[in-house]
Amino acid sequence: MSVVAQYLQEWLRHRLVLQELVEVIPDEHIDFKPWDNAMPMGSLIVHIASSMEMFVKTVKNGTFTPPAKIDQYHTIADIRSIVDQLTEETIRELKELNAQHLEKEIEFKNFLGTGSFWLSTAKDHEIHHKGQLFTYVRMVGVQNIPFMIMQPPQKTN
Repeated sequence: MSVVAQYLQEWLRHRLVLQELVEVIPDEHIDFKPWDNAMPMGSLIVHIASSMEMFVKTVKNGTFTPPAKIDQYHTIADIRSIVDQLTEETIRELKELNAQHLEKEIEFKNFLGTGSFWLSTAKDHEIHHKGQLFTYVRMVGVQNIPFMIMQPPQKTN
């Protein structure tokens, strides 16, 4: 399995849970934020999805590629659609990466790292914010939430 294919598989173990988590959030909570300067729940979800796409496009293009500004949503269904669309786009972009993309050094916010470094950072960023989202969801009272990562298939007897 190629390095990119392995990365894609590992990242999807997190993104699929994000998609499941968004399914259990009621509409009335998309503006919830636990403190005054926090990102509202809907914005946090869109930030997670658009940031991963930004990192992948940056690695693919070899130069910082800002995320698309996405602020046109009113319901959790709108947000689910945004996450689903960005997930599909990110999968397509990841599948186009090769060894040269991973080895190339790229400047990002005055830091210099290889494409592999930035992809690793992207996954860490997604995990960090997904953890915040789990906390938000619990704070608004959602009881049945998915496990933090997709588990492998269960053992059959």
